[in-house]
Amino acid sequence: MLAFINAILGAILLIAGRKIFWLMVGVIGFIIGVQVATRFFHGSDLTTLIAGLVLGIIFAGLAFFVESLAIGLAGFLGGGYILLSLAGLFGLDKGIIGIIVFIVGGIIGAALIAVLLDWALISISSLAGASLIIDAFHFRSATAGLIFFILVIIGVAIQGSALRQERRAKAHA
Repeated sequence: MLAFINAILGAILLIAGRKIFWLMVGVIGFIIGVQVATRFFHGSDLTTLIAGLVLGIIFAGLAFFVESLAIGLAGFLGGGYILLSLAGLFGLDKGIIGIIVFIVGGIIGAALIAVLLDWALISISSLAGASLIIDAFHFRSATAGLIFFILVIIGVAIQGSALRQERRAKAHA
């Protein structure tokens, strides 16, 4: 069930993560909640799902009401999740190394968001969406890397095209 939810959420982030920012932040909160519950509490699938939903709802609410704080938080959490997912392909996502990788990814993600808001949102949502899909289907090794790369390109292309259309429409209005 969780894999199906991850695949659906990943597809949504790939296609429209920047446009529905509050959902992107909520999805990232959901992912973090599930990851924390899985790694530290080893509970049932229901407990894991509830932890993810609670954190996702909190993050989505933050994004909706406190947008600037949520943007930085989304960048940090999204960057952390992405780098941790990539590190997991090499077995570097456990223990203190995993925490350090997450923090480094978070700092990079927050910095990108601060400097390049629209393109950073597109990049982070595409990377996070691709990571979710890879996790949902349990791809491994070279196959995972290739599919991840293709999904990121698709997500950036779709969202970048939408952004350019929006900017053209504003310029002509």
